[in-house]
Amino acid sequence: MPGLLRGMARTAVVAGTATAVSNRVSRRQAERWAADEQSTQSQMPEESETDYQIAQLEKLAELKNQGILTEQEFEAKKKAILG
Repeated sequence: MPGLLRGMARTAVVAGTATAVSNRVSRRQAERWAADEQSTQSQMPEESETDYQIAQLEKLAELKNQGILTEQEFEAKKKAILG
C-alpha cells in the first residue's frame, strides 16, 4: 500500500510539473509572437498602411454595391479599418 501511494504521488508531481512547463512555454511563445507582430507593424511605412486601408475600403464598397453588405455592416467595417 505505501508503494502504491508513493507511485501515485510521484505521478501527480510529474503531471503537475509537465503542465506547468507546457503553460510557461505556451505563454512565452505567445509573448514572442505578439512582440514580433508589434515590431513588424511599427516597421511598416505609413504609406503602405494607408494603401492597405484604401484597398480594404474599395473591397468593402464593392461588397456593398453588390448587395452583400448592408449600410450598417459597411459603416461598422469602415470604422474598424480606419481605427
